Amino acid sequence: MKIAVLSRNRHLYSTRRLIEEGINRGHEVKVIDCLHCSMNITSANPRIHYHEDVLENFDVVVPRIGASVTFYGTAVLRQFEMMGTFPVNESVAITRSRDKLRSLQLLARKGVGMPVTGFANKPDNVPELLKMVGGAPVVIKLLQGTQGIGVVLAETRTAAESVIEAFMGLKADILVQEFIKEAGGADIRCFVIGDKVIAAMKRQGAEGEFRSNLHRGGSASLVRITPEERKTAIAAAKAMGLNVAGVDLLRSSRGPLVMEVNSSPGLEGIENATGKNVAGLILNWIEKNHAPWRTKTKGRG
Repeated sequence: MKIAVLSRNRHLYSTRRLIEEGINRGHEVKVIDCLHCSMNITSANPRIHYHEDVLENFDVVVPRIGASVTFYGTAVLRQFEMMGTFPVNESVAITRSRDKLRSLQLLARKGVGMPVTGFANKPDNVPELLKMVGGAPVVIKLLQGTQGIGVVLAETRTAAESVIEAFMGLKADILVQEFIKEAGGADIRCFVIGDKVIAAMKRQGAEGEFRSNLHRGGSASLVRITPEERKTAIAAAKAMGLNVAGVDLLRSSRGPLVMEVNSSPGLEGIENATGKNVAGLILNWIEKNHAPWRTKTKGRG
C-alpha cells in the first residue's frame, strides 16, 4: 500500500511509530505537512500539490492533525477523500470530535453517559447555568482548549460566577460541567480501533491537580476496564464516526462518563503503559478495511 500520514512533524513519537510499522510491513509511507499542501478543487480531476509534487495514487491517508490546524488539515483530508483515498478517520468525524459542544450533543443524542453540562451566552444566565449542573464545585472549560489548557475547577459558587463572567467578558465560549469528585483526579483513556477497545490506561493527575493530562505531569498505568466502560467507549467513538479514537472516561457513582473523544490520540503513553504495539494494531485494521472510495459519512455533517 501507499500510505500518506498527515503530520506536521515526522519526528513525533506517534508519527514515527506509524512510519516504522508501515515500512516493516512493506508499505510505502510518506509524511505530509498539511500546511504545505495546496488544492485544486474541481469536479473533473481534484488534486493536491505538495511543494513541487502532485500527490496521487495513495491508498490510505492517516490523519494526525493537531487542534491548531484543524480547519486547514481537514480541508486537505477532504481533498484526499474526493480523490478516492481511504481515510483512517474521516474529515467529518474529526470536525465533530474537535467541537466540544457538538460532540457532547451527539453523545447525548446517542444516550452515552457524560457529565451534566451547561452552555449559555449571557452573564444573566450564570445562576441558572450553575443550578443546571448541580451547583459548585464545577469544571469550566474553554471550547477551544486542548491538553487541559483552559480548564478551571471552581470550588465555590462565588468563584464559579467570577470565572464564568470573566470568560464571557472576553467573548470566550465556555462549557460548565459538574465536578465528578469520586473520580479522584483520574480518568481512563480507552484506545478504540474499529469496534474494539484494544488498550486502556489510567491517567492520574499530579498531587493537587484535578486534570489528569500526561502533558501536565500526570502518570499513566495499565488498568482493567469493565464491560460497561468498554461498551461506553465504543459507543462514543461510533457516535463521532471515528475508526481510531482515544475515549477519556471518568469513573462515577452512576457509571462511566465520557469526558472527551480524541480523534488523534497519542501512542506514546498508551504503548508505554500497556506494552502493546498500538501502531501495529492500527496498521492491522488498515490492511483489513481499506478500500478506494470507501467513506461512511459521504460528506454529511
